[in-house]
Amino acid sequence: MEIRPTTEQDLDVFVDTLHAAFGRFPETPTENGGVWWSALEMDRNLLALAADGRPIGTAGAYSFELTLPGEVLVPAAGVTAVGVLPSHRRQGVLSAMMRNQLAELRTRGEFLSVLLASEARIYRRFGYGPATYTQRLTVPRRQAALDLPRAHVTADSSATGLDTGSIELRRRAECVEILEDVYDRYRRAQPGALSRPHRWWALSAGQPPVAPAPRYVAVHRDADGVPGGYASYSVTDPNTLIVDETIATDDAVFTSLARFVLEHDLVNQVVFKHFPPDHPLRWQLADFRAGQVSDDTDWLWVRLLDVPRALTARGWFVDGELVLDVNDPFLGEHGRYLLTVRNGKPTCVPTDREPDLSLDLSDLGSVYLGGTAPSTLIRAGHIRAHRPGAATLADALFRAERSPHCLHWF
Repeated sequence: MEIRPTTEQDLDVFVDTLHAAFGRFPETPTENGGVWWSALEMDRNLLALAADGRPIGTAGAYSFELTLPGEVLVPAAGVTAVGVLPSHRRQGVLSAMMRNQLAELRTRGEFLSVLLASEARIYRRFGYGPATYTQRLTVPRRQAALDLPRAHVTADSSATGLDTGSIELRRRAECVEILEDVYDRYRRAQPGALSRPHRWWALSAGQPPVAPAPRYVAVHRDADGVPGGYASYSVTDPNTLIVDETIATDDAVFTSLARFVLEHDLVNQVVFKHFPPDHPLRWQLADFRAGQVSDDTDWLWVRLLDVPRALTARGWFVDGELVLDVNDPFLGEHGRYLLTVRNGKPTCVPTDREPDLSLDLSDLGSVYLGGTAPSTLIRAGHIRAHRPGAATLADALFRAERSPHCLHWF
């Protein structure tokens, strides 16, 4: 077997091989792109070839920025398009591609890689851990009323501190530049969010609203007319309004957009497809039970390629000191690191001190963005705490200023 980098001339072979791995056929591209693979970076992809030269596997990566706790933006490789032909599975092809890819990412100087896992059992063995989560929220139209915010109601029963902006209705094709700008401002402040490079929007790659599928867009503008949020949606049978994503630069804007779609006429229910698990909207419903949660699942998986660089890149909000004993069984690597945070400034160096926590690299990926508490993985039997108080300190240290969430599909 040979594993080699691809070039632009390999695009058709790469796409055909990947689709064959999943038993699919490529759809016909539109004139302006509109297929997910139009944004592939062919200088970052790999082809696995059998001894006779036939392609049998694919693996790719995108160049993203990932927002870390503390609103820190760092490069991250977005692993994608991973597949092996059914005729060659369980023969070491996937492991060989993953090992080759990790070596390539390190050669590029990258210290983080991320992916969306098609199957949860596959990627943990390669050092990835689930780090952000998402869910679907369904609200019946007859129960969609929102309460007034009690904290903003004065003694004379008048509401204060509420959103004073406005919402305009546009079609997706009319406001792509607005979508791109608002999303970019949102993702820079949201831990766990990925960038959407301009070429994705220009090529209409990905899923709606990046893809050119017909959508209505509710655009929120502040009192000065500046766009600060949007909700991309469509109405499907049987009379269900489905929101692809709601992007807002603050909670008041999100509430206004949610109210807009929840008050839509002639629909039976509103479905928010990609909803942050800890979002306050359920508490804002007059009927708390009206919000029905489903499809509660993992989304972004994270792998650290350089532990000290990764740990010193993110923001920290509590001072403390932890010794982490980290095992990477896939690459056969092991390290023990002293993480110290003083006045919010981190250092991470190798040490021979006794560990506070022993953990797999995939578990470190899960806690890295602050979306999974170390104590949860200790209770699950995945992380070992070596002294009393280590779990409490680890929870405090790794907590982010807000829960991480990722909307981008790749």
